Amino acid sequence: MLGAVVGATALLLLLLAVRPLPAERLLSIYVLLLAAIALASLTRIAQPFVERRHPSAFEHALRARDERPTRPPELIRTEREITLAASAAGHAHRRLLPLLREAAAARLQSRHGVELARRPQRARELLGEETWELLRPDRPEPADRNAPGLPLARIEALVERLERI
Repeated sequence: MLGAVVGATALLLLLLAVRPLPAERLLSIYVLLLAAIALASLTRIAQPFVERRHPSAFEHALRARDERPTRPPELIRTEREITLAASAAGHAHRRLLPLLREAAAARLQSRHGVELARRPQRARELLGEETWELLRPDRPEPADRNAPGLPLARIEALVERLERI
């Protein structure tokens, strides 16, 4: 800062000696130059304090946000389906069992080349009697849709059976 003030003063003295402009105008330019130097110095001094206390909205937006791990929406939806299927037989019949039937059909097709709809007997052999009873395409709707659904332990066993196929 001191060097800039000394340089500006030396320039003023040189210009006053040469007089390319009237002295009043040269003094006005000199005062403006000193004010610019002072503002630049004050800005440089105040910058660390301003950044720490009050970041601008732009700087705030640029900061990296802490990303909390989120659960995939599909997982949340599946958990909800399982909970509802455990509470109501109608929901188990209409929502969860078709979802598990699709999973079984995909596993049977990819692992054994068996299509659930075309070769039901072979699918029944591979799935096992208890799993087949729950997942068969022609399974009748429960008499009381509001009755308790499948127990969680049974759903878990069903999923484990599908994983072993």
